[in-house]
Amino acid sequence: MPSNNFSFWAAKDDTKPDLLCGRPADYFVVQKHFTIIISAIIVLGGFSKMLLKNSEVFALMILSVSGFVTGQLAYHFVEVHQIVYPLLKTPSFSLYCYFLPLIVFVAALDVDFYIVKNVLWQVLLTGVISFGIAFVTIAYVVLKFNEDSWDLQCCLLFTITLCIIDPLHSVNSLKTIGISKMYTDIIRGESLIICSFTCIFFGIFRGHTTNVSMFRELHVIIGLSFDIFGSAICGYWCTRFIRIILTDLFSNTLTNVVLCFSLVYMTFYLVEYFGMSGIVALVTVGLNLDSLSFKPRMEFIITKFLIMCSSAYEHLIYGFFGIVIGCGEIKYFRFHSLVFTVTLFVTVNFARLLTVLFVSPILMHSSYEYDWRWGVVIAWSGIRGVFSLLLAPDIYRFSERKIEAPHMFIFYIQILSILTTGINSHMMLRSAKTLGLCALSLPRQMAVRNAIEHIQQNIQNAINLFKTEKILTNVNWNVVEEKANIGYNPILKQTHTVQVSSFHGPKEESPTDEVLIEEARLHVAIIQMSSFEKQCNDGVLGVEAARILIGATKSYCPIHGKFMSISDVSTYVRARSWLIKFKNMLTYLEYHKERILFTVPGNNKFLIFVYRIIISEEFEYATYVVAVMYIFPMIIHIWPTARELNISALISINYYFMFLYTLESTLKIMILKKKYFLQNWNTLDFFIIVIGIVDILCIYFVKLRPDSLILIQFTVVIGYLRIIRFLPIFKIIIPILINIADVQIKKSLSLMYSITKGYVKSQEDAKLLVRQISGRESIYQKLYDILEKNKREAIKELGLLEHEGRDVVIALKTKQAIRHVIAKALKNLTFLWSRGIIDKHEGIEMNKVLLTKIKALNNFPMAIPPPTPDKYLPNIVWMENKDVLIEFFKERTQLTYFDYGDIICREGEMPQGIFLIISGMASLHSSSPTFGLDSNRGTDRQFKTMYTEYCTSGDVLGELSCLLKREIEYTAICETTLQAFFISLEDLYEGFDVFWPSLEYKIWLKLALGIANQYFEQVIAGEDLKFQKCVVSNYAYVETLSSYNEMTLNHVAMKIVILVYGNAINSKTEESLVAPSIIPKSCDQIQGISDVSKLLIILASEPVKNDTATPAMVSGDLRTTKKDYNWKRKDEFEGGHPFRKTN
Repeated sequence: MPSNNFSFWAAKDDTKPDLLCGRPADYFVVQKHFTIIISAIIVLGGFSKMLLKNSEVFALMILSVSGFVTGQLAYHFVEVHQIVYPLLKTPSFSLYCYFLPLIVFVAALDVDFYIVKNVLWQVLLTGVISFGIAFVTIAYVVLKFNEDSWDLQCCLLFTITLCIIDPLHSVNSLKTIGISKMYTDIIRGESLIICSFTCIFFGIFRGHTTNVSMFRELHVIIGLSFDIFGSAICGYWCTRFIRIILTDLFSNTLTNVVLCFSLVYMTFYLVEYFGMSGIVALVTVGLNLDSLSFKPRMEFIITKFLIMCSSAYEHLIYGFFGIVIGCGEIKYFRFHSLVFTVTLFVTVNFARLLTVLFVSPILMHSSYEYDWRWGVVIAWSGIRGVFSLLLAPDIYRFSERKIEAPHMFIFYIQILSILTTGINSHMMLRSAKTLGLCALSLPRQMAVRNAIEHIQQNIQNAINLFKTEKILTNVNWNVVEEKANIGYNPILKQTHTVQVSSFHGPKEESPTDEVLIEEARLHVAIIQMSSFEKQCNDGVLGVEAARILIGATKSYCPIHGKFMSISDVSTYVRARSWLIKFKNMLTYLEYHKERILFTVPGNNKFLIFVYRIIISEEFEYATYVVAVMYIFPMIIHIWPTARELNISALISINYYFMFLYTLESTLKIMILKKKYFLQNWNTLDFFIIVIGIVDILCIYFVKLRPDSLILIQFTVVIGYLRIIRFLPIFKIIIPILINIADVQIKKSLSLMYSITKGYVKSQEDAKLLVRQISGRESIYQKLYDILEKNKREAIKELGLLEHEGRDVVIALKTKQAIRHVIAKALKNLTFLWSRGIIDKHEGIEMNKVLLTKIKALNNFPMAIPPPTPDKYLPNIVWMENKDVLIEFFKERTQLTYFDYGDIICREGEMPQGIFLIISGMASLHSSSPTFGLDSNRGTDRQFKTMYTEYCTSGDVLGELSCLLKREIEYTAICETTLQAFFISLEDLYEGFDVFWPSLEYKIWLKLALGIANQYFEQVIAGEDLKFQKCVVSNYAYVETLSSYNEMTLNHVAMKIVILVYGNAINSKTEESLVAPSIIPKSCDQIQGISDVSKLLIILASEPVKNDTATPAMVSGDLRTTKKDYNWKRKDEFEGGHPFRKTN
């Protein structure tokens, strides 16, 4: 290995291992029973944590003392010494390589990369300042108060080892009391930086001679830079490789665990083998891996396994080094050792306090709230641990003068790590509780209370449902309700006594709307991130899109009062505009050989011959060959020595190539004449010829006047301009670059569409839970308006993206539909497998088939040409893809076109028919939806506001207005050029007559399902309300309730009854029921009070499939004939919102 290689692979000069301490074996060594030590340490550590209620410090203390006792026994008894001897002769760096990689990876894996990214420069400065202050302070104390015979190098190395903050234990105590991850990650990020720097420093010592003067060498600085940046780059690419492996569909749980464990060590060893820092690479890998880097539900299993291994490693380290200390001579343990240990403990905490004072101004400029209370907590976070212990033996190895008691280095560090782990962890916990950092704010308490009330309501609903079951009639429901009543969380009362006890008190000051909005904003961000992750796990959202959305949410979350919009996400992604500009530039430069420019004049045979030459492919390739052939002469011309030896040859070759260039252009000009200069590449060829002629003339004049310095310099410059003769080669490269740019644009467009769609879904999820976030009505309304506005903007962006790249969006939607269908099949397979209908072998084989189909989607085409307009009619859901209906309306549809800004229909106009959008996007502007209420009642129910929605390809406009024969209640404006099918009102009602009564009923069913999904998605989330299923099996149907007619509701058979249109009252209580609303279970009979009301009834159990028409469909109320067409104006009968877009 080269001398500047810092890796541990360099062979030692002495093949005989050195013992750090303890006597060498003066007997025949038999290597056996060492596994007893390993097993005993792990078992003792596990029992200690179990009996001491997971107290880490006491478990480490017991292991250290037990190891020390074992070491003393080994020092005095050969039988015990024979057991521990394999440990004593193990090189310290081997222990470093066995234990540290996994521990570092686990610590880095728990850090949120996006949080550290937002405060990266603060964390870097904090780490550097912390290390510098600790080094100066501890070094002074060690040099001043140490009475052992340590030289300067030993003192400095010992100081560096004590500067390391353990990233595992530094924040473990804070994680148990609910401290925000933002603050714990800042502390852990600082400790990882210090650990990485220290490991690189010790790596330099391992690769060089043990002399402090070596740091003056330049190659050490170069190696240090290589360790930092090279290791980070290797770690990034290893992360990408690990993601591919861990997200493989065919790998099982055991395979993922084994691969993750082995890849950690493989990354470490490979990076070290190439002379870089494996620790820095693993820190990079851990930071870049997140929950999306694993298969669904795999992250918990893998992280738990890795944490278990790291905990076992930690126990082994303390046990091993306790044995090593015990094997040393006990005479070196004096009273001064105890005093020096206490002095070091005080010094370490004092240095941490100084660090907090110096970095507080820096942390105050971060995006997170930092105050003096956090300074107190951080001052106690200087916990030392296994990192310092694993590097402690290297102090003796790297020292210039070998001391007699090397085990004292380990002793001081191990005692100090136990003291800081116990005392500092307790003080951190106590300080956080005393200063109120772990207390829930009043808005968060309100959110928790709302959530608990929601859970309690669900529990009560479940109890009420169970009461109706006959088998549970003899259950003591009073006891059930008493035991199931969770009330307020008692843990919160114990942890935050002051805040929670005063929560219900009359003196508690009510928080302002601004405070509640800010708290609710953070909750919305959490809901959105959960939605992104769930969409990714369900296969709806791609991993890259989900990672971008989560990263953008975390980036904007620290900004006070900022609700992330789709424009913010686009800014975060760094829009694809530069790709489009680059492609446009390439398209402009692309060489187009248009044969229409070539005109054959008359019957001149020579010109015809020339014409055939210049239009041939061989002629084009010949020009490229000429340009490529000139590469070698150009290299000789640029190289001064070769140019001096071949001047005459270069001049002759220059004449030859200029002749070829001139011949090419002359032939084209003979045919094209003035049209020759219409092509930019021809202009470039002509310019090359002009420069070449000037070059030849300059050379000629230099021969005539060799003493002219200006002429010679000008000739040299012109000679270097010969390089432009290679530019025509780009005529071949440009089409390739255009294809590459086009692919990247399509990828970017597909990614942005997927991101926008995932964002829209997250807004909908947040809107469903916004009531639980805040109980105050004003806060609820503000949040709802913000989320609705952001959703409308995102939907508009979806339409624009679809208009920009229809073929890309069609391919993406098709791919997502295939993925959704296969995911449904996997769920059905899992259900059949769990019920024993399919045995294990068949289930595994079928699962492989479905997973193969999902994996094949990775090669799905990026673009699919849009279908012809006549293929869009089957997309209308109420046509059910039936040929009879499609043929009937195909003959009666008209293809219409609209430009940007055209108005398709106006509010207040009578409907002329329905529009099926084929391409483009339209915006719908309307007032508050009335759903069949008159204007007066509508204003009583909710305030008037303007709604804006967007419709794209596949949406239908005007269905409800045509059904009711009423005025249109919105204005549809084209946001892009738009193409649509138009079905006139007369043709639609003719279809009602021909296909009576099913067609009109199906349109009502489609509208009712849309309203239910839009307004009550959370209530009907578990119901399978697909249109086709509702039509075929009558699982959910629409019932008509006329004015003053009554209807009895059987809540045993009817699971959910939703009033989707119109107005009704409870016949018993005369309570008004307005659409859209869910009829409560207490209402047994309702009466219609509007001209027509529509109910969506979801049955409690799925009825048997019936081929005959359903009762709702044959009801006389649903029949409409042309004789009954009574056109009503808006002032006679106020109607509902004609179309509400659902997703």
